[in-house]
Amino acid sequence: MRKGKKYVDSAKLVDRTKLYDPAEALQTVVSTAKAKFDETVELHVKLGVDSRHADQQVRGAIVLPHGTGKQVRVLVFAKGPKAAEAEAAGADFVGAEDMVERIQKENFFDYDVVIATPDMMGLVGRLGKVLGPKGLMPNPKAGTVSMDVAKAVQESKAGKIEYRLDKTNIIHCPIGKASFGAEKLQDNFSALMGAIIKAKPSAAKGQYIKSCVVASTMGPGVKINGAKLTD
Repeated sequence: MRKGKKYVDSAKLVDRTKLYDPAEALQTVVSTAKAKFDETVELHVKLGVDSRHADQQVRGAIVLPHGTGKQVRVLVFAKGPKAAEAEAAGADFVGAEDMVERIQKENFFDYDVVIATPDMMGLVGRLGKVLGPKGLMPNPKAGTVSMDVAKAVQESKAGKIEYRLDKTNIIHCPIGKASFGAEKLQDNFSALMGAIIKAKPSAAKGQYIKSCVVASTMGPGVKINGAKLTD
């Protein structure tokens, strides 16, 4: 696959053999983000765990200090006063059976986060096959199954992200936009890495952070020295 001219130019600014400090890595990522749109900066962390074992799962959620720079659309499954609370907190869509029907019949997916009160999980469970693969299924560990729907909505809107291992033991997460600049991106990076390090399972043996890479949507990856992060 041929790489575009901008990518090739950007790649020249990255030393492939070097493990960067976070501040320098993020400065490099910002300088290599040359697309016409505001590129998202992503963090990819490979962990020395085996996600097939329940006692080596790593997942959680965190509100990034500067948010993600993305407009987050929130759907809430709730009834009565809780539905009113969700609406007042700024939820984009609120419903119950009507919303399940809309998703099943109209393929309705115009939202980024799904929140539910615990009593609605029996209903939401019917959507497991469609919400699960999209990573939208509400989950208590991510704070998206909660009686405090107002707080859950506000946190999602403020830039709360969920981190979890994929099948290859890698966590992929956005940490902001290139326009944030290196300093704000570093604050977000430190908050997320701090949470991932804190979430280290006691069953995990050996080196925990195998590799750590930051990259903008269209730019080359910049490797970060993972060993220094856990010192």
